[in-house]
Amino acid sequence: MEKIKMTTPIVEMDGDEMTRILWQYIKDELLLPFVDLHTEYYDLGLVHRNETDDQVTVDAAHATQKYGVAVKCATITPNAARVKEYGLKEMYKSPNGTIRAILDGTVFRAPIQVKGIEPCVKNWKKPITIARHAYGDVYKANEMVIPGPGKVELVYTDENGEETRALVHTFTEPGIVQGQHNLNRSIESFARSCFNYALDTKQDLWFATKDTISKKYDHTFKDLFQEIYEKEYEARFKEAGITYFYTLIDDAVARVMKAEGGFIWACKNYDGDVMSDMISSACGSLAMMTSVLVSPSGVYEYEAAHGTVMRHYYKHLAGEETSTNSVATIFAWSGALRKCGELDQLPELTEFADHLEKACIDTIESGKMTKDLALITDLEHPVVLNSLDFIKAVRETLEASYQ
Repeated sequence: MEKIKMTTPIVEMDGDEMTRILWQYIKDELLLPFVDLHTEYYDLGLVHRNETDDQVTVDAAHATQKYGVAVKCATITPNAARVKEYGLKEMYKSPNGTIRAILDGTVFRAPIQVKGIEPCVKNWKKPITIARHAYGDVYKANEMVIPGPGKVELVYTDENGEETRALVHTFTEPGIVQGQHNLNRSIESFARSCFNYALDTKQDLWFATKDTISKKYDHTFKDLFQEIYEKEYEARFKEAGITYFYTLIDDAVARVMKAEGGFIWACKNYDGDVMSDMISSACGSLAMMTSVLVSPSGVYEYEAAHGTVMRHYYKHLAGEETSTNSVATIFAWSGALRKCGELDQLPELTEFADHLEKACIDTIESGKMTKDLALITDLEHPVVLNSLDFIKAVRETLEASYQ
C-alpha cells in the first residue's frame, strides 16, 4: 500500500527504559511502513531532561498546545535512588504532572478488553473509564518533617497583607505535615472536560469525593461540579439520555464492584491514579489501558498508563529475552493518529488507526500474546511471544487486514 500522508505534525515525546525500546520497535514495524509519519520530536528520556534542566518537558507541552495532538512514551519520575543512578542535578518532578498542569487537562483511562482475558470482576461487561483530575492535590503538595513539639498553621495573606490562620495541629512529638492546594479554575475545567467527554461518548458520568470529611476542599469540588452541571449541561444530558451522578468515594468503590461498566468515573487526582490501576489490573494488565489527556480547549495527549518496565529493561541490556506487553503504547499511537486524522479530515489515517487497534486485539484473540497475558488467559495453548515478535505478529495481522 502507498504510505498514508499526514498534514499537521503530532508532537512525539520519547521516554525511558523498556518502553523506549518498544517505542522504536512500534515505529519501525507498525507505523513507518504504512504512514509517512510527521512528528515534532522531543526526547523526554531522563538523561536529556537532566541536560536541559527539564525545559524539554515544558517545551513539549507548549508544542502540544500549538499542534493539538501529542503522543507520549512512559517516563521515569525520579526518586532518591534514580538521582544517584543517573547523576541528576535534582529530583525532577513527574513529566506527566508538568504536562498536565500546563495543558490544564483531564486524563481519561479505560481498559482494552479482549476475548479470552476476562475481568476479575465477572459482572464488568463494558469498560469503565476513569476521568482523573490532572492538577494539584498531593502531586503539587508541599511537605515538612516536624522534628518535635510545636504548632503548624495554614496562613493565607491577602493582597493587603491581612492574614487568615487555621490550626493544622499542635505537635507534642515528631511527625509530618503536608499542604495541598487546588484552583477553582482547574476544577471547573475538569468538570467541563468530564461533562463534554460523557456527551461525546454517550456514557453516564459518576463523580466521587469525600465531602463529608473534607467540608471545604472536597466539598468545593462537589459544589463546582453541581453548579456547572445545572447551568450548562443538565438539559443536554437529558436530551442525550445519560445521567450525572454524585456520591462519596467509598460508596462509589462499592457500587463499581457491582456495576456492569460502560460509564465514566470522575475522580480527584490521587483517587484517579489509584483506581485506574485497579481497574486496568482487574481487566488483565496495566499494559492493557488507554490513557488520553484532554484539555478544555480541545488538546489531546495520548500515552500508556503504565511505567517504564525497568526490570525488563535491565534484562534487555544484559542480552536476555523479554516478553513485554506493548499494547497500551501501540494504542497511544493509534489514538493520536486517529485524532490527527479527524482534525485534519484524513479518513485514511483514521481508518489506519482502527486497523492497527483491531490487529492488536485479533492477534491476542488468535492466541499470540506476551507472557503477562498468557498467564491469565482463558484461551487454550497460548503462544508466548517475546517483545519484538509480538509486534511483528501484529504487523502480520495488520498487513493481512489491508489485503
